[in-house]
Amino acid sequence: MTSGGPRVELVPLSGPVLAALAGGDLAAVDALSPVPLPPSFACPEWAPVWRMRAAQVAADPGVATWVTGVVWDPDRRVAVGRAGFHGPPDARGMVEVGYATVPEHRRLGYARAAVAALLDRARGEPDVRVVRLSITPDNVASQRVARPFDFREVGEQVDPEDGLEVVLELDVR
Repeated sequence: MTSGGPRVELVPLSGPVLAALAGGDLAAVDALSPVPLPPSFACPEWAPVWRMRAAQVAADPGVATWVTGVVWDPDRRVAVGRAGFHGPPDARGMVEVGYATVPEHRRLGYARAAVAALLDRARGEPDVRVVRLSITPDNVASQRVARPFDFREVGEQVDPEDGLEVVLELDVR
């Protein structure tokens, strides 16, 4: 958590919750989620992420604690976004961070607090040595989120869905 920002908790989601979100099944989400989620979590824009994470957890339930979960404001008791790693650390000890904030909670410090929480987690995991972010060059908001953490630019990549991305990394060991 960054100084003066909101307090957040990262709440992992089970495979069935991820699958319900991917399918837009709000009744199942309400019945299965460990915290209440607004309908915007099951929006079409977020469905590809939920599908990808549901498939990962179906293939290996142990990754559920690593992949995208809920950014929860425990003081207001509200889900404000999603955040997590793309998976457990790879052979290099690298984990990649992904995050998004629900529109009505943007520009309030939640994304930065979520990244801080993910970095805290990464620093506490002995197998993690590097944290990566990939941001499209026109995503000024995400660039602002990353800036205070001193990520360094290490290259570029082309993502099949997002196009050109700048790759940033931070050593945590």
